[in-house]
Amino acid sequence: MNKSEQIFDGLLFLQFRAGKRKALSLLVGRYQQRMFAKAYWYTKNKGVAEDIVQDSWKVVLSKSHQLKDPNKFGNWVFQIVARKAIDYLNKNKNERDQLEIWKNTPKPDGSNSLEPRLAKLTNAISKLPHDQQMVLRLFYLEAYSLKEIALMLKVSTGTVKSRLFHAREKLKVTLKI
Repeated sequence: MNKSEQIFDGLLFLQFRAGKRKALSLLVGRYQQRMFAKAYWYTKNKGVAEDIVQDSWKVVLSKSHQLKDPNKFGNWVFQIVARKAIDYLNKNKNERDQLEIWKNTPKPDGSNSLEPRLAKLTNAISKLPHDQQMVLRLFYLEAYSLKEIALMLKVSTGTVKSRLFHAREKLKVTLKI
């Protein structure tokens, strides 16, 4: 998101906080789909992703006074979605494990054939502990900083660094890089 979009969103947010309902409608229009995509990326479940987005908007409405820099509205909203999705995943570990089994089961039509190296990497990552997988995902795919990841996961920055280091080391050994 470029600077002018951040400023525009910040202005809309300030108008919403001042009581203008139209500004909230515009913010919802700008963010709803992206919030859903982020929640779905984590959960791989349309219904759950929709619930997470709805819960995230409730947090935005109830805690709007806590956002100090309105130009950071987008980052704030996506952090809320990520935290809600992570909370859901942590609460529903059994469902996640079943989803992983289903996802990794070969399809009879061969529709999920991957290049051998990608398949090996995916397999190696899936064998990592969940906390290391989450840190890898947030750092490399979502491009969050170590500090942001620490805030989302409610751990110290040192713990995030440690998890990232150990995940890389395990992948090096497994993949013999």
